[in-house]
Amino acid sequence: MRVLHAVRSDAFAGVENHVARLARAQHEAGDDVVVVGGDPARMSQVAGDGVRTLAATTVTQVLAAVRRCAVRADVIHAHMTAAEIACAASLFGMERPLVVTRHFARDRGSNPVSALAAAAAARRVDVQIAISRYVADAVAGTSTVIHPGVESTATTAGSGQRDLVVLVAQRLEPEKETHVALRAFAAAGVAALGWRLDIAGAGAERGRLAALARDLGIADAVRFLGHRSDVPQLMERAGVLLAPCPDEGLGLTVLEAMAAALPVVAVGAGGHLETVGAVTGAALHPAGDAACAGRLLAGLATDPHRRDAYGAALQEVQREGFTPAHQARETAMVYRRVV
Repeated sequence: MRVLHAVRSDAFAGVENHVARLARAQHEAGDDVVVVGGDPARMSQVAGDGVRTLAATTVTQVLAAVRRCAVRADVIHAHMTAAEIACAASLFGMERPLVVTRHFARDRGSNPVSALAAAAAARRVDVQIAISRYVADAVAGTSTVIHPGVESTATTAGSGQRDLVVLVAQRLEPEKETHVALRAFAAAGVAALGWRLDIAGAGAERGRLAALARDLGIADAVRFLGHRSDVPQLMERAGVLLAPCPDEGLGLTVLEAMAAALPVVAVGAGGHLETVGAVTGAALHPAGDAACAGRLLAGLATDPHRRDAYGAALQEVQREGFTPAHQARETAMVYRRVV
């Protein structure tokens, strides 16, 4: 099948990563895949040499690129509101199916004008995919739930091969609630046992979080690593991942941790219930409850056998249902319904 993906972006974050991984899996399954949007170098790196990538940083550029390429595509697949609007406009007068993926548990459009344009574009959509049941239940319209996937790894490193590091890997923005992770680390008291907290990510909250670490008395045990492109490698050496964001659509970082057999302490909400929550006895805590998160963290930090068993269980769940190949097969079934 000839597939054209579109995202209005010059970056490479969660959604762009999702698109690139899916495109690679589709190409490996025999599809002819083109991707419009995203940072060209990173998209090419992740999607692979067999996937053609085109830069598109504005709605107008996406519209023009899709209009050019759509005549050779069997299906157009848009990601996020701006690309949906551009694709719907570019397909005017053309009989090509439009599939969209909803990545976030919120309405389309960030302002009244874009919301109006998105509502008009939505009428052109043939089928809607949601990345989790959580997102599907939060957005308008009927959705087919297809979980994203990450590559399974050969990592089976046990606690004896890992550092005494609690890892947080996310943007340092208010909605991510990184402060909960800092408070949980302090409440756990594991710095006294030699553990440190590594925070990989950049954002507007960096200064406030550094001040909070000082106020909590844990500054000497906390490292702000900034933006990192080697998060998978960090996960192979870390002992526990903290995932404090309460409204993740699904959470690629958590899936990557699961693939690396890295124990995860996460909020018991959002997409985490469908990933970490699939494991019996998962370390889940109420949103914003740093004290509970700290108790869960302390229990794992002081019990290496429990960390090993929990990490292995998370990895098994990832390998069974959260791979790009599985995602590509499920997506192909959706395509066949509309082509």
